[in-house]
Amino acid sequence: MGHIDAALEQERAKIGTEVGVSNWILVDQTMIDEFARVTLDHQWIHVDPERAARETPFGGTIAHGFLTLSLASRFIYDVFDPFEGQEMGLNYGCNRLRFLAPVPAGSRVRGRFVLKDVQKRSASKLLRTHELTVEIEGQETPALMADWLGMTIFAN
Repeated sequence: MGHIDAALEQERAKIGTEVGVSNWILVDQTMIDEFARVTLDHQWIHVDPERAARETPFGGTIAHGFLTLSLASRFIYDVFDPFEGQEMGLNYGCNRLRFLAPVPAGSRVRGRFVLKDVQKRSASKLLRTHELTVEIEGQETPALMADWLGMTIFAN
């Protein structure tokens, strides 16, 4: 049995189960400001703490939704070990992405992963779909939920 087939068998047994939860990551104003700088999205609800405190129901600035989503790439390092024979992993996209609650500056977030599906796409490619929930510490409603697709590439 090749590496990809062993990984496929291993992953099929996990469908429907929680496969991991990442460590908490602090989303502070510096991170939000840097994301705004890089993405050219300087909307005041993200970068003007005084105005955001005065004019929003959030009590201050909030993280960009796409900043929160982008942290998923970091969460995977806490949750997933590479498979034997794996050359790389690639983001393949999201289905059903929903931003459910704002992430106030100074909050901590983490990712929770449930395996929904796994498919062998070729002799070297394995596509996994995880339900990703990004939780905000101390809040019941998550920041976001998405079906996140990841392509794992194996050596031929």
